Amino acid sequence: MKEATTPENDAQAAVVAAAAGAVGADPAAVSAASAGPASAAHATGVAGAPSLEVAAAASAASATGAAASPTGAAGTSNLAGATGPASALEQARVDVARAVIERIVNNVNRVIQGKHDVVELVVLALVARGHVLLEDLPGTGKTTLVSTLAKSVNCGFSRIQFTPDVMPSDVSGFSIYNQRTQDFEFRPGGVMSNLVLADEINRASAKTQSALLEAMEERQVTVDGTTHPLDEPFMVLATQNPIEQFGTYPLPEAQLDRFLAQLSMGYPDFNEEVRVLELGDGAKLAVRPVVSSADVLSVRAAAQEVYASKMIMRYVVEVITATRDNPEVQVGSSPRGGIALLALARSFALARGRGYVLPDDIKSLAPHVLRHRLSLAHEAKVAGRTPDDVIASILAGIAVPYYDEDEARGLKQAAGDTVFVR
Repeated sequence: MKEATTPENDAQAAVVAAAAGAVGADPAAVSAASAGPASAAHATGVAGAPSLEVAAAASAASATGAAASPTGAAGTSNLAGATGPASALEQARVDVARAVIERIVNNVNRVIQGKHDVVELVVLALVARGHVLLEDLPGTGKTTLVSTLAKSVNCGFSRIQFTPDVMPSDVSGFSIYNQRTQDFEFRPGGVMSNLVLADEINRASAKTQSALLEAMEERQVTVDGTTHPLDEPFMVLATQNPIEQFGTYPLPEAQLDRFLAQLSMGYPDFNEEVRVLELGDGAKLAVRPVVSSADVLSVRAAAQEVYASKMIMRYVVEVITATRDNPEVQVGSSPRGGIALLALARSFALARGRGYVLPDDIKSLAPHVLRHRLSLAHEAKVAGRTPDDVIASILAGIAVPYYDEDEARGLKQAAGDTVFVR
């Protein structure tokens, strides 16, 4: 493998200059709006939050001029064999969206020590409109991670402590008769919020667990025949303990499949654990919102425009179908797994400052998206194989698509980032 690079700063400067020229603005002003957290204040009043609107307007204006088009005056793609533009997302919007993601991740990292990868994946799942299942031992910071994320985003937060006596109406809500109005009125349940912590979800009965199905998939709840849409952004973050199974109700496959990713915190290393003791509760108490819900929605919109070529989509489907044909797997991933993998890959690319998905994005994210979707065969369990082991063998057996020289040039011209070529 050799690495073909184009300086990122030069590419960004070119996009910013073209965008400024298209709208008749000062390039320095447009650059300040897209540079990151220290450059602009968000219109909603969250202190220090970057403005997505300014960069988005500049990017949209740049798309109308030939000088700002990454594909040339004719507007045709330089990506050989592609059915669409090499990048549907201008670099100015990518940079601002990346700054919002980094702002959330850095704020959570002030409390959660040494778990940057896990924190980033949770934030990217939020951007990808997904839900996360955190499975790990008690005291590893699962609940703290979720609560810190909720404090970092200026939106609603609710916590449902699942126990055997929790009823479905406690989750979805219920109707109660009001004697004053002589009518039934709806009382929202715990799921009627933006970020919902389903703590120890496997301690609730299957009937109560199923109350989350409609909310997680349809983003609405139906009570007494009336449908109540949920506010966006909406995300369920569930926790469970993998070792204490007495008095628990394992999540059914239909419930597990609703989660975009399953993650594990793990113990911190020695120095990080010392740092946890030094910080005490002060770090958690000092957390303040750094972005608004509108920022999250804007980043979500940007992530949906991240370009994924047909080659990437075929690679995703090859990975998913391989889980169904593997002799070590009794039940493989459903098509929902492929949809989740591509959505998370788009968010991941955005966090890396790219407007397009690379095959390595798919490879690195596949274990997190697929491990809870596979039911291993009895022989694999007896042999001590884990879902991660099986996924690794599946990925090793599938040829990774690569970009040839012409495709690499098209991607570099479109996004000004590092592209690996054979």
